Amino acid sequence: METNSHWIDIATADGGFGAYVSLPRGGKGPGIVLLQEIFGVNQHIRNVADQYAADGYVVIAPDLFWRHGARIELAYDDASWTRAVELMNATDFALAQSDIAATVKALRAIDGVGDKIATIGFCYGGRLSYHTAANGLVDAAVCYYGGGIHNALERAGQITVPMLMHFGGADSHIPPAAVQSIAERFEDKEQVEIHIYPEAEHGFNCNHRASYHQRAAAQAHGNTLLFIGEQL
Repeated sequence: METNSHWIDIATADGGFGAYVSLPRGGKGPGIVLLQEIFGVNQHIRNVADQYAADGYVVIAPDLFWRHGARIELAYDDASWTRAVELMNATDFALAQSDIAATVKALRAIDGVGDKIATIGFCYGGRLSYHTAANGLVDAAVCYYGGGIHNALERAGQITVPMLMHFGGADSHIPPAAVQSIAERFEDKEQVEIHIYPEAEHGFNCNHRASYHQRAAAQAHGNTLLFIGEQL
């Protein structure tokens, strides 16, 4: 399916930031806020946006590191990893959530977006997707290997929308005990699904990384499409 992509500007009280928008053919569909890894809205994230647009969704990916430089785009070599961690640590998490709220508002204002929207986030964005659901801003949330979710389980009771989480069983950044604590906290909530891909490492969805796991990525994408198709 053909897509149409472009950047838009979103205003905030302290300035403004860019967001990558990818539209399905015809320009109409349910909305997705796509939340970046710590590497910015790079080629991988733009590819993912285009992929979901090809699946029939209106997708917007906000540049969450804009206060440190517009459209910072990193690769996955050692130097990029170092810079990415620096950017994540320097980014105010509350301000990032505020930027996401502004992005949700901008998405809802795009012509052709349906009544319901979801977040899909990867790594740092997976954690932000979880918090966006807890903030009551979206109708569904997907979290790919969201590091730090297990340290924010006090917010679990605030999540009232369906949520899907993906974890790699061989993730060297998120230990099995962390995933288990998440599963136990949500075991009584039928609207929360957790999928574990036994052989997958952290970042298994990204085909720009050595940790890419094609089978897990395909399964997770299929599970995500079924989930958001049902919810949106």
